[in-house]
Amino acid sequence: MSYVAPVKDMLFNIQHLANIDQIAQIPGFEDAGFDTAQAVLEEAAKFTGGVLAPLNWEGDKYPSSWHDGKVTATPGFKEAYKQFAEGGWQGLQHPTDFGGQGLPKTIGAACGEMINSANMSFALCPLLSDGAIEALLTAGSDELKATYLENIISGKWTGTMNLTEPQAGSDLALVRSRAEPQPDGTYKVFGTKIFITWGEHDMAENIVHLVLARVQGAPEGVKGISLFVVPKFMVNKDGSLGARNDVHCVSIEHKMGIKASPTAVLQYGDHGGAIGYLVGEENRGLEYMFIMMNAARYGVGVQGIAIAERAYQKAVNFSRERVQSRPVDGSMPGSAPIIHHPDVRRMLMTMRAYIEGCRALASVAASAYDAAHHHPDTQVRKDNATFYEYMVPLVKGYSTEMSLEVTSLGVQVHGGMGFIEETGAAQYYRDAKILTIYEGTTAIQANDLVGRKTARDGGATGKALAAQVQGTEDALRANGSADALAVAKRLQAAREAFLSVVDFVAGNTKASPNAVFAGSVPYLMLAGNLMAGWQLARALLVAQEQIAAGNDVAFMQAKITTARFYADHILVKTGALRDSIVEGAASVTALPLEMF
Repeated sequence: MSYVAPVKDMLFNIQHLANIDQIAQIPGFEDAGFDTAQAVLEEAAKFTGGVLAPLNWEGDKYPSSWHDGKVTATPGFKEAYKQFAEGGWQGLQHPTDFGGQGLPKTIGAACGEMINSANMSFALCPLLSDGAIEALLTAGSDELKATYLENIISGKWTGTMNLTEPQAGSDLALVRSRAEPQPDGTYKVFGTKIFITWGEHDMAENIVHLVLARVQGAPEGVKGISLFVVPKFMVNKDGSLGARNDVHCVSIEHKMGIKASPTAVLQYGDHGGAIGYLVGEENRGLEYMFIMMNAARYGVGVQGIAIAERAYQKAVNFSRERVQSRPVDGSMPGSAPIIHHPDVRRMLMTMRAYIEGCRALASVAASAYDAAHHHPDTQVRKDNATFYEYMVPLVKGYSTEMSLEVTSLGVQVHGGMGFIEETGAAQYYRDAKILTIYEGTTAIQANDLVGRKTARDGGATGKALAAQVQGTEDALRANGSADALAVAKRLQAAREAFLSVVDFVAGNTKASPNAVFAGSVPYLMLAGNLMAGWQLARALLVAQEQIAAGNDVAFMQAKITTARFYADHILVKTGALRDSIVEGAASVTALPLEMF
């Protein structure tokens, strides 16, 4: 059940692929170079391995419970959350103006992976607080910021996102919750919100709900939605907590996974109206909520990497201990640990390669985010923003779909023992499933990739990325080693498949939308596969340089081997995806609806 944070791999990415020392040259990040990253990650590893990880299995066995409107967290969670808040972990990458530590996302994302690997149910609470912080920083008035930000950033209070309603899942045009303006400038909020992660609990003294609702007379559809802060407890002028607001948890869901994370049904306004405060301007709520969503989408992608890492560690440990059958090559006289069997090695290498590729991709994306938000040069900010925005649906979509394959392989490595709950492998599989669904399903990420990120600019961003990939291919060929040449060959084929699809998407989205969107998820998977493979190809070049310098040879050789495996076994899937997207669209929608 133990979890050991992969600090060395994270630091490799942060140093060599995300270029932390360049981030540290940005004003405000001067103290956030490699040494700081190492110190912070090592502390995070101690906390997550020692405090959070042991509670993960407990949370699955003893989920949060609801009784008479109150939710009690899994035993041990409240104490762990207190340590989390006191350690300053919530404020890691939030502004120092409100008590945060102001560290770059490049460092914060790695810590986020550890927290999620250790205990995903627990980690969802700070993830939602992060989203609330982002929205208030972007659109909140000075008064709202002064009232709420410091306490959320310190972890004293937590935050939530309230979008979904029984009739309005992904289609927010159907939101019915309403807000009535009051003479004092506040609003009274009425309605039911479902699927509210950590919407009620006993770990913090206040919960700050960010709620989508319609002001009376607002336009129909998404253009008429506003965003409100609705605290569980009212906040007095002196900052102390006042009366209970009219928002109540009427039940929590019984779920397939993430059982320790209470998913609440919240009722607003049953006793006269919940008092809310408008965030920004009326009817711009969806715009602000997307700021929260974008932060959360990247965070969910990291969750995918995190749960996959936990499943991988468990599978490796099991395969070293489980003795079954004589190796096929006769290398041992009798039955041996299953890690000696080629197919088990294939499964473990698949898990490892996916995780390392997606981790590298997420790290590079975080670095682009930091440059996009903080670099003094306007053009550098713009270029990095374009790169990051393209990567968000890939980090979210590809990494979470990857986590399902990896956690499933984790169960498979365990054989029949994996199907038994007490072994613990199944929990990761169950927990992973939600990741492809919440904060926008994989199809919604793919729609974003097609519409906003590819068709809108005629494929220009995709082609610019492909040119960068081609630069890495050139470097691999110049390197000339057998591994570098083999990876270059696979990378070129994947890039060409990607370009073919980008042209197809850019050229047909308006004229033949069904044909393009029939292949939208395969396009996302192809793009994610290529971009993760590209980062591992870059890692291979770094690793060969490090070996030549005599640095950590065993680790660097493993990195080269993993990159080669990814190219040979995962990157090769891009050609088949290209064929199904470009040539197979018609058969997706050919069957008459009545035949289903």
